[in-house]
Amino acid sequence: MNATASSADAALRAIEPHDRERIRAFLQQRWGSTTIQLDGRAIDAAALPGFIARDSEAIAALITLLDESEHCEIVTLDAVRAQAGLGTALVERAAQRARAMGLARLLTRTTNDNLDALRFYQRRGFRLHRLVPGAIDLEREADPAIPLLGRHGIPLRDEISLIRELA
Repeated sequence: MNATASSADAALRAIEPHDRERIRAFLQQRWGSTTIQLDGRAIDAAALPGFIARDSEAIAALITLLDESEHCEIVTLDAVRAQAGLGTALVERAAQRARAMGLARLLTRTTNDNLDALRFYQRRGFRLHRLVPGAIDLEREADPAIPLLGRHGIPLRDEISLIRELA
């Protein structure tokens, strides 16, 4: 781990109850909502466990996690400043937590337009796991606020799952 990630890791801590309102506002600002659609389920990301990094009073980075029977899923990962090591440190904390819980995998999902996320996760040991063509079109039926166009002008249609084995 490089010096940036090491210093970033020291600033991280588990989400605590008094963080919830600030997390709710952060997700609303950065994601447009605290509700994340996963396989037809509406998940309140602001209520999930995870880790937070604060920069004075503001949130600098956040990861929220959903524990399933065999894996832990990254529901949201957001670092305000790119390439500062916080995203990597949050993923590593999530992996440590999942291992400690006896879970074998760390899972995440992204959309077909999110080329930055695909690069980020693959460079951190995740492998492409599953493509769900039309998944975002279905989620848009439940949440019409999901835009038709994503990053780089790419039509927002499909979901890509990535997985990292923890053993």
